[in-house]
Amino acid sequence: MSIDMSGLGDLSMAEKLRLVTALWDDIASSSEPIVVPDDILEEASRRSAEIAQDPSIAIDDTELWRRVDG
Repeated sequence: MSIDMSGLGDLSMAEKLRLVTALWDDIASSSEPIVVPDDILEEASRRSAEIAQDPSIAIDDTELWRRVDG
């Protein structure tokens, strides 16, 4: 399947968010399994082990949102 995404840059931020929300809702309601590539699973395991070994490197939700919001 090929999807032309060339016009996505022309959408407003609100339109992009509506599109992402619609896609996310569609994914969430699907019974089709989500296949996560092995390299992504390996990286998630590595990061989990890293935090288990040294919990002080983790950030709390306040710091997370500070970084997200800039």
